[in-house]
Amino acid sequence: METQQSFADHAGVGTLYLVPTPIGNLQDMTYRAVATLKTVDLIAAEDTRNTQKLLNHFEITTKQISFHEHNTQERIPQLVAKLQAGTNLAQVSDAGMPSISDPGKELVAACVAANVPVVPLPGANAGLTALIASGLVPQPFYFYGFLPRKKNDQKTALAALAQRHETVVLYESPFRVAKTLATLATVCEGSRQLVACRELTKRYEEFARGTLDELIAWSKDHQLKGEFVLLISGNPDTTPVATTDELAELPLKAQVEALIAAGDKPNAAIKAIAKRRELPRQTVYNEFHDIKSTNEE
Repeated sequence: METQQSFADHAGVGTLYLVPTPIGNLQDMTYRAVATLKTVDLIAAEDTRNTQKLLNHFEITTKQISFHEHNTQERIPQLVAKLQAGTNLAQVSDAGMPSISDPGKELVAACVAANVPVVPLPGANAGLTALIASGLVPQPFYFYGFLPRKKNDQKTALAALAQRHETVVLYESPFRVAKTLATLATVCEGSRQLVACRELTKRYEEFARGTLDELIAWSKDHQLKGEFVLLISGNPDTTPVATTDELAELPLKAQVEALIAAGDKPNAAIKAIAKRRELPRQTVYNEFHDIKSTNEE
């Protein structure tokens, strides 16, 4: 066990600041976020070109270094070394909270393991912003984020999510919203209440509230633009959709994702599927994380 006093003297060790950025409206940038970006030694940004526009707007001259999903493994040791040497670092994503459907969680885990203090700043988040104005029950809620891309995997995830009693929060691209609603209709009753939110905090912010059937019709009649948050009202019924036998027909990764969507932690879901299928846990783990095993002579 270890404890962190965020604002204590850390004897020459730098601090990692997790700084949220606006999800559309620049006025949602907090005073503290601006001050932090101005005073740190370096900013780790998901897209330095995108972040530079934000820095220019607030007259922030701090240097940047790229940190995104494609260079995570290369960058983390470099950034942790800088922090251990006393560099104060701010990490930002293109919009919203770092680590929430964006890069960050691996760097946080590495810093925690290296006893580098991690200080989060509050700020904009699309899921919570949509939830509080949705008209659906705001708590408890279940945040899922982006669905799998493959249709069968997405259907499995949605079947499990449709059974949850909490309001479910999803992120979706405007290019996939209509297809996602159509897939949801194959595992969920058309009378279920949904809310589709787009362009949050921007000029064309819009909320579409209604039944699943109504939103499907709406999606066909409208040109869908902007990133979406989809909210699904909780299911009052306790009858499960996917049985164990039905799960067995799915790929291993999809089986694990179905249990995670139903509320299991990833490691618990991997262990459960390994036990059900009488497979080594490592086999299921590798399949879920897309790790190719190599057999050396």
